[in-house]
Amino acid sequence: MNPFLAKILVDVARKKLKKAHPKKTLTKKEIMPLVQRLQVELTHTIGEYFFIIIGVFSAGFGLKGFLLPNSFIDGGATGISLLLENTTSLNLGVLLILVNIPFIILASKTISLKFALRSIGAIAFLAFVVHYVDYPTITEDKLLIAIFGGFFLGLGIGMSMRGRSVIDGTEVLAIFLSRKLSVTVGDVLLMTNIVIFSFGAYILSVETALYAILTYLAAAKTVDFVVDGVEEYVGLTIISVKHDDIKLMLTKQLGRACTVYKGKGGYGKEGESAEKDIIYTVITRLELPKVKTEIDKIDRKAFLIMGIVKEIKGGMIKKKPFKD
Repeated sequence: MNPFLAKILVDVARKKLKKAHPKKTLTKKEIMPLVQRLQVELTHTIGEYFFIIIGVFSAGFGLKGFLLPNSFIDGGATGISLLLENTTSLNLGVLLILVNIPFIILASKTISLKFALRSIGAIAFLAFVVHYVDYPTITEDKLLIAIFGGFFLGLGIGMSMRGRSVIDGTEVLAIFLSRKLSVTVGDVLLMTNIVIFSFGAYILSVETALYAILTYLAAAKTVDFVVDGVEEYVGLTIISVKHDDIKLMLTKQLGRACTVYKGKGGYGKEGESAEKDIIYTVITRLELPKVKTEIDKIDRKAFLIMGIVKEIKGGMIKKKPFKD
């Protein structure tokens, strides 16, 4: 670690501990665990914001380099903004913020306030990029516009999700409705986009709407490639010597249920007979980066096994918002 950064983290950790225990004389041994947790959190946060920045510039390229110059539209909140941009005098950057505000308010109630603030920041940054950054018009071929415009837009959405934010708020609405109704996130997104494309056919032309469907499919497949699908859950198995701390973090700090298995080590320094708890929990893709960050704070050597869970029934994951 950079010595200057290390000194800042030590000072921050000392102030935090001093605030919690004002009369206690702190030792280096007491300070270092918190310093390590702060270092993990800082590293993960920098990585997440890097994903968001790359995602915003990619989405901006898809919009200004392909879709906007050729009056194309996409699905979701971006598609609604593009439709309104074609029918009103408002700038697309302004429309991106206005259209997404209701979804971000919903995100603050269903996911977390931090997620909502990060998302509105990403959307505002996208609006800035669309308004002020000049991208070259790449092609006038409609098929290439639909495919590659959708690809770069989907790449931007996917990278932003990797950074624990969204730049298209309809995913938030889809997650909310999937928790309330017996439908998947994919079903909600499909129905939303059918409505958008129908308006596109009426306001613009049937041909434009058909190309918009192709753009949406390209974007959706790209998002699937980047984040393995917004509607998928992740089954996470955690094996760690600090299993009690990790279990407490999952249940008390993040508000997620977990199942604990009794296991024995089969190989390693601890020997074959060393007993340990094996933790299993199910989370969403949006929650995975946060959980990995918190696990790293506790035990960087924890062994994690992640598997895609296509569908779940029962339990609390669809009912309880994620604590951030």
